[in-house]
Parts: sequence; C-alpha cells; structure tokens
Amino acid sequence: MHSARTLLRSNGVKAALLVLLSIALISCETVGYYSQAARGQLTIVFGREDIQRLIEQPDLSDELAGKFARVMDIREFAEHELGLPVGENYSTYVDIEREHVVWNVFAAPEFSVDPVNWCYPVAGCVAYRGYFTEQSALGYAAKLEEDGFDVYTGGVDAYSTLGWFEDSLLSTVLNRVDYQLAGLIFHELAHQLVYLSGDTTFNESFATAVEREGVRRWLTKSNEVSNIDAALLDYDRQQQFVDLVTDYRDRFELLYQQDVVESSMRSQKMELQQSMREEYAALKQQWQGYEGYDGWFSRSLNNAQLSTVASYNDLLPFFAVVFDRSNQDFPAFYAEVGRIADLPERERDELVAAID
Repeated sequence: MHSARTLLRSNGVKAALLVLLSIALISCETVGYYSQAARGQLTIVFGREDIQRLIEQPDLSDELAGKFARVMDIREFAEHELGLPVGENYSTYVDIEREHVVWNVFAAPEFSVDPVNWCYPVAGCVAYRGYFTEQSALGYAAKLEEDGFDVYTGGVDAYSTLGWFEDSLLSTVLNRVDYQLAGLIFHELAHQLVYLSGDTTFNESFATAVEREGVRRWLTKSNEVSNIDAALLDYDRQQQFVDLVTDYRDRFELLYQQDVVESSMRSQKMELQQSMREEYAALKQQWQGYEGYDGWFSRSLNNAQLSTVASYNDLLPFFAVVFDRSNQDFPAFYAEVGRIADLPERERDELVAAID
C-alpha cells in the first residue's frame, strides 16, 4: 500500500504534467482553462485526510464517524463483490467548503438536440466543460449564449479522474443517504474500468448500469429491506423522469427537422417546453407531490439541458441485455463491455442497434 506522502507526491507530479501538456498543445485561452482545472484538482489532492485516521480521532462527531465507516464498508463491497478497481480510491476525505466541487457547462445548437463536445488530453471528448468555480462556468456559458447556443450550467458533487488520481470522498456528497452514496462510488469507479473516449452516452450509461445493480446487491446483502424499497422507489421515479425527458427530446428532434421559418420553430419550441412542464406536474401528482425534480424543471428546458439526461440513460436497456447475457456476472460483464468498447465505431453502433 502506498503511503499518504507517496500518493501526494505522485498526484502532484501528474497534475504538473497535465499543465505542461496543456501549454505544449493548445491555445492561450485553453491553457487558462486547463490551469484552473489543474489548480482545482491540486487543491483536492493536497487537502486530503486519511479516513481511517479520522475515524480514530476522539473528537470526530458520531454522525461523521458513522458515515466514514459506511464508506469503508462500501469500498470493501465494491472491490470484493463487484470487482471494481478500488485501490486507494475513497480512502481519503476532503472538505472543499463549497456547495459543489465543479460546475459543468453544456451546450447545443438552438435547433438541434445534439450536444456540443469538447476534447481533452486525458478524458477524451465529452459533452460538457467543467470549472472549479461557478463564476468561471457562468462566464463561459455567457459566451456560448452570445454565440447563439442553448446553454445549461449545473453543479456537480463528484467526478471520476479515470484512474489518473486516486479519487477522494468529498464533503459535497456527505448529505446523501447511504445507498445513494454507495451508488455514487460504484458509478465513479466503473469509469475506471471501461471508458470510451468521445462517447459520453456509452460511458455514463455503462456506469449507471453498474451503479444500479451494485446498489441492489449491496442493499440485499445488508438486508436493509426498507432501504431497498426506498432505492427502488427512487429509481422508478428516476426512470419515469428519464422517459418523460427522452420522449420530449424526440419531439424536439422531429420539430427541428421540419422546413419552417426560425420564428415559427422558436414558437413551437416554447410550446413544447411548456407542454413538458405540464406533463411533469401531472407526473408529480402521481408521486404524491415528490419535489425531487422541481429544480430541474424550473430551468429553461433547452436542448443543452435535455442532453444532460440522455447521456446517462440512453443505453441502459442495452447494458441490461449485455449483463443478462453475461449471466449477471460482473467480471464477465466488464470483459464484454470492454470488448464492445474496442470495436470499430460502426460495428459497435450496429451491435447496439441490434440489441436495442
């Protein structure tokens, strides 16, 4: 096992190399973007505290001690039951003293549901651009809006460094109930197993599939019947939310294919957005007033916002089939998903279409 000092030194070198790579390869404006990213990541790296040592401190609150102990249990389950690459991930804690760790900016053309992609040296191409301060994210979003794009900015509580660094437990996720925290850890660790550069939908749908089955197994082994029911209710509502958004995304796509003047298309777009809000209100009544998605529906519901839901869920049915064909065995599932990720894009798309 690496010592904490060795880990810090290794991660610091990695961050420095990332900055140098940025300066060598890209424009002055983009160097500024990567510099803030490296600074933000270094702040996390050098703010780490060993969770086991924190648990042993006598002045640690019972609430935090319990949460940290739960995380250690989740790590063990992830490694031994799900075959995830735990290593030193989530063995350290960082209090980042803000509401979110990063803010992601999403963009799409005014009359298209296809998101804009940005490409990076480590993560490849993804459908968002992340900033460690909200002000920077909003500033970049404003520039995109000036260029005529639909833009959506949202706070993110955790992310995966894809094995480049050892990921830490962040203060931004401590308010989550245990099964949600477990799901987050399973999801982010899954990214380290299979990551297809340039395909956000493939990557996020795969990680979500691992998250959901992992949570189900974790709760079953823990024999927490009430939490199983709560998790199933959460996922059921989430699926209904996803179905609603996906249905309207398809309606928007049909609208944008019509040969009409922009003013008419813009008006019809607003009508669809209003119709979507009304259907959500009806769905909320079925949920006995559950308000979990109110914040999302209070936003503009533009094309960029719609893309944030699709990327995490579009291929869930595909991965469910692959998991079943792998006899619901995680190592076999990971191997098959890795094989599919290595296929040429055309072959992969044909396979997805055939299973879907």
